[in-house]
Amino acid sequence: MIIKRYLYDEIKKHLTAKEISLIVGPRQVGKTTLMMELIEELKRKNEKVLFLNLDYEGDNQFFKSQELLLNKIKLEIGNEGYVFIDEIQRKENAGIFLKGIYDMNLPYKFVISGSGSLELKEKIQESLVGRKRLFELFPVTLKEFFNFKTNYQYENKFDEYFELEKEKCKILLNEYLSFGGYPRIVTENIIEEKRKLIDEIYRSYIQKDIISLLNIDRPDAFELLIKILASQTGRQINYSRLSNLLNISTITLKKYLYYAEKTFVISTITPFVRNSLKELSKAKVVYFYDLGLRNFANNNFSLQQNPVELGFIFQNLVKNLIEEQLVWKSWTINYWRTTDKAEVDFIINKGEEIIPVEVKYSDVGTIKRSLRSFIEKYSPRKAFVITVNLSNEFLIDKTKVIFLPYYKLYRADIFE
Repeated sequence: MIIKRYLYDEIKKHLTAKEISLIVGPRQVGKTTLMMELIEELKRKNEKVLFLNLDYEGDNQFFKSQELLLNKIKLEIGNEGYVFIDEIQRKENAGIFLKGIYDMNLPYKFVISGSGSLELKEKIQESLVGRKRLFELFPVTLKEFFNFKTNYQYENKFDEYFELEKEKCKILLNEYLSFGGYPRIVTENIIEEKRKLIDEIYRSYIQKDIISLLNIDRPDAFELLIKILASQTGRQINYSRLSNLLNISTITLKKYLYYAEKTFVISTITPFVRNSLKELSKAKVVYFYDLGLRNFANNNFSLQQNPVELGFIFQNLVKNLIEEQLVWKSWTINYWRTTDKAEVDFIINKGEEIIPVEVKYSDVGTIKRSLRSFIEKYSPRKAFVITVNLSNEFLIDKTKVIFLPYYKLYRADIFE
């Protein structure tokens, strides 16, 4: 059974647009599978479709020039149709190459995909300004995971299922927290095979994206950096300490962090600051796009044996869930910490309004002194405490404090 990806419908709608549909994301998250599903649907409608993959030598030869590629397209599908190109990062100066073809105003719709290399993320986007729409595909989301694992029986009854099947949901949640959302991992049921597959994905990332594509001079230091960051999930990055541990300069460290972020392994958030000298203003906090990859790098899949570790992984999950809500919005997500050690995990910054979000893996209905401090200082309209199962509401002064189970973060209006 194929895992249904919610991005599919968004890309499908964009097939009628003239712009290039550009699908980017980490390796092995299902970009090619998604393209194949789109191709099958187009073929069922008797549309003319061509699929080319730059990983195949037989296809790669047609990208030596724009004229050669267009001759191939015309030979296969005639004067109009859909052209799918996979692994575009293999093409040098791909952005300029595609820009030249797009500007010919030909009757072809291009759907392009590739892994999260810097070439794809930076140079291609820059060359295709106004000529493409970007779609980012990440590992399987928690909702996609739960729906797949329950055979889509409760696809339209998400909240009801969680309310009634708490024990089953906890087992599935722990599986997701442990092994993450890479499609091959999700569909594999044998634990040892899951471990081997994550190993393969991790090695592929280090070998292909980092060593082959980026040609970094210290791959050993880069790999150690990922392992250290995995052990520091949800904590602030200490540049001086990290550069000393890795025996590299701070400049090189920041470059490696940039690479790790642009290749969709880690994401960082910056502090929320409103001109207060007591608030920390520089250090970033690091999280991982995929929890399984993070746990592999940290050499620990046995989260239940370490409550502190489990708390930080759950915090990482909540961060990812919040960012799913922010995809089509201009809001940002930050954290809040002061020199007095007061801290709030996440601040959703809507510009005119801010919403603090605290994360608790335990279902204890108390709030931390730090969240109270933030409420006293900024008087937000509402604040959230995200838990596993606990639901509750009460007021602190004029702020509505909402205890909310993590799965309800999928409500479209949750932060409105």
